Amino acid sequence: MRHYIALIHKDADSDYGVSFPDFPGCVTAGSTLQDALTMAQEALAGHMGILAEDGETIPAPSDMDGVMARPENRDGVAILVPAPEPDEKIVRVNITFPEGLLKRIDAVADNRSKFLAVAAEKALRND
Repeated sequence: MRHYIALIHKDADSDYGVSFPDFPGCVTAGSTLQDALTMAQEALAGHMGILAEDGETIPAPSDMDGVMARPENRDGVAILVPAPEPDEKIVRVNITFPEGLLKRIDAVADNRSKFLAVAAEKALRND
């Protein structure tokens, strides 16, 4: 499994921001470190999916030493984020939910997309 370097940034009055040196413009944030990691995995998968859909090349993961040697990256904490498997195509969808149901999902789920995917898998297994 490939892993990409993500940089976590945190100011005193902000959420944990996450950026990917290998994917300029791929950024996300989370209110906790765990939330930031979850959001980073989603952002990476979504960004790679869009690149693949557009026929663009997915870059090879950069070397940690090379990334951290750049002055602009030194204020971040580097973590490794797993990339989706190459045969696992991630598709972004736009869905509509009643607001109350969405609030109930968000109240119990750390990751809305993962929650919905697990629920769909469970429902399909029970058919």
